Amino acid sequence: MSRAGGDAAAAALERAGVETVRRAVELDLASRFQESLMCYQEGIDLLLQVVKATKDEVKKQHYRQKISEYMTRAEDIKKHIEKEKQDGKYHKQIKIDENATGFSYEKLFQEYLNEIVTEVWVEDPYIRHVHQGSGKIQQISSLEEIKQSLKNHGVTLNVSFSSSIHDREIRFNSGWMIKIGRGLDYFKKPQGRFSIGYCDFDLRPCHKTTVDVFHTKHTKKT
Repeated sequence: MSRAGGDAAAAALERAGVETVRRAVELDLASRFQESLMCYQEGIDLLLQVVKATKDEVKKQHYRQKISEYMTRAEDIKKHIEKEKQDGKYHKQIKIDENATGFSYEKLFQEYLNEIVTEVWVEDPYIRHVHQGSGKIQQISSLEEIKQSLKNHGVTLNVSFSSSIHDREIRFNSGWMIKIGRGLDYFKKPQGRFSIGYCDFDLRPCHKTTVDVFHTKHTKKT
């Protein structure tokens, strides 16, 4: 890579780092601590790369100081989140607007699917549309296909049907519980097989709904 190309890459890295920590501060001030923590961590990593790449000692010192401040704040947020979980007060809400994009299942759930999670329970009374399964026979066939596919990756899927389920929730054995107003059926039907969003759910428009995230201690029965 030429020197000019290297300088451009470093500048892009610096912009990304500054923008990410700016977003972290905004989320922090809005009390959206879980999202803020993720942005702080990502921004710190980017700025560390900037410090490593730059030869400007003044810039190095500046970002070292800022990184130290961000690390201290990130640690404070981490302790705050953990205390809320232990006290049973953790609650995070995400509002999805009509026709919004960028809310794939992966985007919503990935931060809760870590190495601690070994079991997930999904309760949803309305998994019935074409993009989730249509009709009892086709639904069973589709779920069986998913079951066999997951088995090839060492994941066991157990399915049971109930006529009395009303709540829509996803629970992880790490203690997290997610409730989605519309359940898993919050995506709009794609325009066609070749339309943007047919395969990439981050690009598929959504119905308006609300996502609430709790830690189970907040919902336990006394």
